[in-house]
Amino acid sequence: MPQPSSLAAAMPPSGIRSITNRALALGDVLRLEIGEPNFPTPPHIVDAAHRAARDGFTRYTETQGIPSLREAWCDRLNRVNGCAATPDRLLVTAGAVSGLYATFAAVLEPGDEVLLPDPGWPNWAMMAALLGAKVVRYRCRAEAAWQPDLDDLAHAVTPRTRAILVNSPSNPTGAVLDAATLAHIAAIAARHDLWLISDECYDGIVFGAEHVGAAAMGDPERTVTIVSCSKTYAMTGWRVGCVAAPAGLIGPLAKVQQATLASVCAVAQKAAEAALTGPQDSAAEMRDAYRQRRDHAVDLCAELGRPIPPPRGAFYAMLDLGDRIADTTAFAEALLERERVAVAPGAAFGLGAGRAVRVALCVDEATLDAGLRRLVAAADSFTCD
Repeated sequence: MPQPSSLAAAMPPSGIRSITNRALALGDVLRLEIGEPNFPTPPHIVDAAHRAARDGFTRYTETQGIPSLREAWCDRLNRVNGCAATPDRLLVTAGAVSGLYATFAAVLEPGDEVLLPDPGWPNWAMMAALLGAKVVRYRCRAEAAWQPDLDDLAHAVTPRTRAILVNSPSNPTGAVLDAATLAHIAAIAARHDLWLISDECYDGIVFGAEHVGAAAMGDPERTVTIVSCSKTYAMTGWRVGCVAAPAGLIGPLAKVQQATLASVCAVAQKAAEAALTGPQDSAAEMRDAYRQRRDHAVDLCAELGRPIPPPRGAFYAMLDLGDRIADTTAFAEALLERERVAVAPGAAFGLGAGRAVRVALCVDEATLDAGLRRLVAAADSFTCD
């Protein structure tokens, strides 16, 4: 019998999705495991998509995306991400995940090493494995508010290293990198002639500070910025993101997209254009709601004897259970079956959070409150080791 690709077979599965799939099968579950806004897409964005479909804007578009959307992305990238983007250096993608995969495929060869934060979103490692690249993780420490250990990162570079990935605000920790940290990482990339890949898909969800993009602090000819409409505008299902890249990389990126996607859904691109150019009130209201939920989670966890440092961005919190739980994957599975609460096990994000669980704060406050209470009670009453 023919066998599947060894790369695909060896690719690690997502530890988040295994919980999500089981939660969907069970039905009546308090869902704190998945990073998806519980808000509807704002009406003016839906109206723009409806108008585009009604007017027959339903054909293939340019591989890099419609010019008017790329212009809109340029404006936002300049304002929010500090990225001096131009339309010819942009690729509109099917969400950030498509942009990240295209970037990995365009810069990594089999056997190359890519430095990823630990803890970090598992899909980066999945993509690298599928391309035959080797993942090397650099530590982000809980005791340092999940900031990167810059010495550990510098020591992780070898002659096979090809790229460093940074993620701010962070999934899963909610950490936000400041200008000095990003400048230090950019200097490491420049010193070793590496690509600097910056996943900034939570750039619109920062609390009490302005977002700082990697492109504002590093060499623009080696920095790739990936952004998305999904989180800021509650558009996860629309699948629209964007890659801003140096001139020499945009051609290979476009060829990867030609091979894997052709072009992003035309109607969704018009929706994204409305999101970027239209009223921003809804995005600000959603961000403020996430901050209120974060504050409620921080206060409640302190009250329950499980304090967490306030995340500075995104809509996640890491809850350390190491004093009671040795295996948070087994614990998350038991919590789901026994208490009907779904959380993402820390082991899904790397070794650095293996005794924690990730809680998504993008649910209504009543669900968040009930889920956290059940979670803490379960952790304090039984172990899974």
